Amino acid sequence: MQRFSASFGRDALTRPAHRPVTRTRLLRGAALASALVLTAVAAPASAAAASSGHGPAADPQDGALAFDSAAYTTIGVTVDGRPVNVRWYKGICYVAHPVAAAARQPGGPGGGTTTITDPACGYQSMNVFVPESAFGDQRTPVYFAVNNSGWKASHLRASVTAGASYTSSTSNVGAALKAGYVFVDVANRSRGLVGADGSAPGKAPAAVVDAKAAVRYLRLNDAAMPGSAERVVVNGTSGGGALAAILGASGNSAEYTPYLAAIGAAGVDAQGRSTLRDDVFAVNAYCPITDLGNADVAYEWLYTVLGTRAATGSDPSPEASTELAARFAAYEKGLGLRGPDGSRLTAATMPATLEQEVVRSAETYLAADPAHTVPPLGGTFLITSQGTTKSYVNDWIDVDPATRTVRSVDMAKYLAFVATQATLKTTPAFDAVGVDGNVTSGTETDLFGPPSQKYLNYTGYGWDHNDVAGDGSGLDDTGLTWKQYTSRKSTTVDDQVHLVDPMDFIGTSADTAPNWYVRHGTRDRDTALTVSVNLDRALAADRQVENLDYRLAWNQPHAGNYDVPEAMAWIDGAVRKAGDPLTSGHRG
Repeated sequence: MQRFSASFGRDALTRPAHRPVTRTRLLRGAALASALVLTAVAAPASAAAASSGHGPAADPQDGALAFDSAAYTTIGVTVDGRPVNVRWYKGICYVAHPVAAAARQPGGPGGGTTTITDPACGYQSMNVFVPESAFGDQRTPVYFAVNNSGWKASHLRASVTAGASYTSSTSNVGAALKAGYVFVDVANRSRGLVGADGSAPGKAPAAVVDAKAAVRYLRLNDAAMPGSAERVVVNGTSGGGALAAILGASGNSAEYTPYLAAIGAAGVDAQGRSTLRDDVFAVNAYCPITDLGNADVAYEWLYTVLGTRAATGSDPSPEASTELAARFAAYEKGLGLRGPDGSRLTAATMPATLEQEVVRSAETYLAADPAHTVPPLGGTFLITSQGTTKSYVNDWIDVDPATRTVRSVDMAKYLAFVATQATLKTTPAFDAVGVDGNVTSGTETDLFGPPSQKYLNYTGYGWDHNDVAGDGSGLDDTGLTWKQYTSRKSTTVDDQVHLVDPMDFIGTSADTAPNWYVRHGTRDRDTALTVSVNLDRALAADRQVENLDYRLAWNQPHAGNYDVPEAMAWIDGAVRKAGDPLTSGHRG
């Protein structure tokens, strides 16, 4: 399966399906890793506490990351009306050399700033919550929650709070505690993070590297901690869904080792060799904002192929939309994906494929509960968003109420419905900063580039259309086209894009997670529906993937954890099938 890193166009027709880990690439990775880690501080006491009753680690750095099994606070919560005691291991710093953050971070009330109390390791630590049923259980799964929205940095949070009440049918936190799983909130660096020195230390692939470091901490301390590091289930939504996907796809890839070494992750010895694994057991991803190097192309194709932008009056840059959409056919063909029936997935067959997925979504919803209904043609969908309920005429899906099956779907009107109930993004949708004078966009452009630079365009279109003088990005400042710029050996932005893209690792020698549960709402306009379809088809072709459950979630927007009972039942089934993690081996 051919893979495209960065955006379509860079060696796209000659790049092999698997990018080999050559010495040159590892050396470039080491240089980029060093550049991305500018300021480190000594690990806080929580990271250096000695483990009770266990021998010293083989590596001195790993010894500094030993888990202190006695360092917890007991809190009480209620799950489904029943009291549950929970041991809370607070703020465990999972790296030996955390990157210092500024005390004041962007994102406060009204767009201001927020003061954090733990700049030493607040973005590279985790909270571990152990329900009483798992106090001595080293076999139970670890529910590993990454909480990134829009690929932004995630400061440490506590999903479990003293005195709180949870309902297991609606709360994934409550359901995990009820099931006796260890619940872990994982903080990580990413875009928007301000370092203590004023730099931006969250540039890609920092979020992925930190998540891997957290998994490695769990593996290092598996014998001392409740739960099994061989049963890590990664949960995330949006940017968190993308992070869950790349973490699940790139297990044990040596390409990340220099970055892990730079932050003092567990299991990297003095010679820079990996001595621990960072593959995971399962991925539970919702609406993953992934395949960023090609996301603009996919988005514009989806919303121009049937005239959606024009029909809904959301086409401020028709020439740009047309130019980007025109690249989709070659990109999709190059992926080499096939449908369940073995037919090739191309730009020509994608509309029918999406229609089939919409039909499957509706019919699955109707079959799940006799009370579930879909409005008849001419009826109305009632949609509540931010406390306001609006009605939308159903002019696109016709359901037979007797058989509870879908008679037809008008895809042009369906996509117009999606674009009407949630306004489409700008063009480009993901790499817009610096393009045609735009310096106010909140798109993912600032995820890329060196820590010393505010942003760097990371797609061919964004780069070649940057006209903001002095921002250090684009033809105007460098004198180089995107093709010329990325052909230089010193260029690292293409490596950054590659290292956050699961499509570049699925089907390669990386240890891809064997279990995947992926959902993408039928009303989600935050990323193209084709992105999750491609992810599904790529996973289906990977022989390492044993259990794949993908679906468009009926009538759901850009959101996650709306199907807690179904998702938790899937996790439980995967765990039961895999057997005892202490005897069955790491791949389940």
